[in-house]
Amino acid sequence: MTAAQTLTRVFLKRPAADPEAKAQEFEAAALPHLNDLFRTATRLVGSSTEAEDIVQETYLLAWKSFDRFEPGTNCRAWLFTIMFNAVHHYRRSWFDRRVTGETAEVLEETLSSDVLSALKGIPPEFRAVVLLADVQEFSYKEIAQILRVPMGTVMSRLSRGRALLRATLSDVARSYGLQKAAQEGTRGA
Repeated sequence: MTAAQTLTRVFLKRPAADPEAKAQEFEAAALPHLNDLFRTATRLVGSSTEAEDIVQETYLLAWKSFDRFEPGTNCRAWLFTIMFNAVHHYRRSWFDRRVTGETAEVLEETLSSDVLSALKGIPPEFRAVVLLADVQEFSYKEIAQILRVPMGTVMSRLSRGRALLRATLSDVARSYGLQKAAQEGTRGA
């Protein structure tokens, strides 16, 4: 049974003209973005298990409101908006429960641990913008829509986030013998 069939069977509350067509349309529009959502959620929450829960919640919410999705619009940006709302909800509930001591799992082997630790060291509002712009390659306008902030705020947070990363990573660059990059990192911050 495919994910779309499971979603159709479990969550379809009112019969549509063709539930199978709706499920196929949802699957075609939303499922190609699963890996991007999972990678970003993992970076935002620091745990692949929690990221799986957030992505599952994202797809559940997307399925429930798929009738309101306008075909031809940016499904990826729509899913990221839903995911960021789910992350905010997760963080609120996390603080309410006061859960501590969770261990972070390895996020991706392609990124060095130094870069990941530097990324974790910047404030969440800057981290989210840096991830969306530099990793997921969203435009400023799309990021502003996803995070529901003005475009100027996106540009400011991206600039500050990159400056914080540059400053944090200047010692790493120096250790690899990249003196010019290390010097620029300390001057720009």
